[in-house]
Amino acid sequence: MTYCVGFLLESGLVFASDSRTNAGVDYISSYSKMHVFQPAPDRLFVLMAAGNLGTTQAVLNRIRRDLALDEAAASAAMVSAVNDGPGAPLPMAGPRPPGTADESHDLLTARYLFEAADYVGRLSVAVQRAFSTPLQQAGASGEASFILGGQIAGQPHGLYLIYPQGNAIMATPETPFLQIGESKYGKPPLDYVGHTRLSLEDAARLCLVSQIVTRRSNLTVGPPFEIALLPTDELRVSRRLKLEKDNSQVTRSMEIWARNMQETLSKLPRFQWEEDPL
Repeated sequence: MTYCVGFLLESGLVFASDSRTNAGVDYISSYSKMHVFQPAPDRLFVLMAAGNLGTTQAVLNRIRRDLALDEAAASAAMVSAVNDGPGAPLPMAGPRPPGTADESHDLLTARYLFEAADYVGRLSVAVQRAFSTPLQQAGASGEASFILGGQIAGQPHGLYLIYPQGNAIMATPETPFLQIGESKYGKPPLDYVGHTRLSLEDAARLCLVSQIVTRRSNLTVGPPFEIALLPTDELRVSRRLKLEKDNSQVTRSMEIWARNMQETLSKLPRFQWEEDPL
């Protein structure tokens, strides 16, 4: 299993993910769930994945393939223009090979963030459909979910949760964080403390706490924990961390959070019978 959370802030975006993947109690391994794409200077995307590892890796491979095809087509067009001489029209890029989920928009050509989310959703559905029969025969699920966030120049930054069915919802000021994977254990800290006016650093600390308490309750989630910060309108990852199990940031955050919970418990109102035992 895995756990990923993305946080929409007025000042930018924060992403946090674990790295544990398991296929039963006797096969546990680590894979990064966080992937950064900057196909052009005017756009930046962070994609986090949860669910069937084969599906998520196939989607990532197809994203990289489509970006490589875009680059090859652009290079071919430039060479052709040079060979044809000044004033020659640029040739149109040829069609992509069969299996490309979206022939109109990918991460390079999307004009809006929701178009990029639609593109990832269509890729995911195409991959799941291709392997649905053998997976069903084996009693396995090929479903995968994604969180896509980032910004395209001239557009506001944003965050989307992409369901296995390919459709997506976006984060809003009223619901500023989105989760995939083993989400229920890490939700209370986000609910009680999180809001869009947090600084990037405070939101990163909160997302790390969300990861830590999830790990405490569910052993299928675990370090290394990855965190990325994206300031709004800068089109860059300002900070990216990979925190191992014994990292001081992880251990100190866990100790301080637990100690404050214990202190808070001692300050809660007494029951009536405690105040007036007679």
